[in-house]
Amino acid sequence: MDKETQQLLDTFIEQALAEDVGDGDHTSRACIPADAQSKAKLLVKDPGILAGVAVAERIFQKVDPAAKIDLHMEDGSAMSYGDIAFEVTCNSRALLMAERLVLNIMQRMSGIATLANRFHFEVEDLPVKILDTRKTTPLIRFLEKWAVRLGGCYNYRDGLYDWIMIKDNHIEACGGIHQAIEAVNQYLKAEKLDLGVTVEVRNLVELYEVLEIGQVTRIMLDNFEIPILNEAVAIVAGRFETEASGGINIHNVRRVAQSGVNYISVGALTHSATSLDLSLKIIE
Repeated sequence: MDKETQQLLDTFIEQALAEDVGDGDHTSRACIPADAQSKAKLLVKDPGILAGVAVAERIFQKVDPAAKIDLHMEDGSAMSYGDIAFEVTCNSRALLMAERLVLNIMQRMSGIATLANRFHFEVEDLPVKILDTRKTTPLIRFLEKWAVRLGGCYNYRDGLYDWIMIKDNHIEACGGIHQAIEAVNQYLKAEKLDLGVTVEVRNLVELYEVLEIGQVTRIMLDNFEIPILNEAVAIVAGRFETEASGGINIHNVRRVAQSGVNYISVGALTHSATSLDLSLKIIE
């Protein structure tokens, strides 16, 4: 875990605990002695790809610096019903304070990692990368994109700041594709920025216009039917990176990949993933 992710994670944990705990877990305070210790296991109840173990470790360390975690499975591992991901021994009140946060995050991340792994499996023998998008839950994008990587897919841009993406609304607001591309390149030069540039096209007419202008890194072929997508990739002929987007699901992703595109962006990786069932049970 790099320093930036560590800082994001620590801030997230502090805010999430503040939201859930408020001025105290009064139920635990009322019925559990302050010095009580407990051991619990993280039980898997759905098959899939495990994600969020490193996050859980950090949460337990925050609520009880003396917490001891015995890992049985690593992030990114294939899991089956009945598996025990880890066991944790710590202060009982701290354990119950952390329980819901650990489960909420691990269930969400594991669901995303599992869906990402399904997409990865569909195209793993083809020279294409499946990308996520900005269609993430506000303020936990870094966790959801982490889960995408654990599932075997790739992150696109982290936000509006690290990649230029000229989409239809930019083109309309700027007055056309040519004007938008020229404006972007002038801006990058003036600001001394070295960023990739993607431009979205909706048909072959727009594709030819982009090819005439150039000055981009990648051409996004948005909502192209498969036969037109095949034709578009052939027309580009490797002069620029190509990306397919729009309406891509687990049932058609392989046919899209067989067009020869370099990248496929799939918003569903994060916005349509279903959380997996996990539970944290005290065993002693």
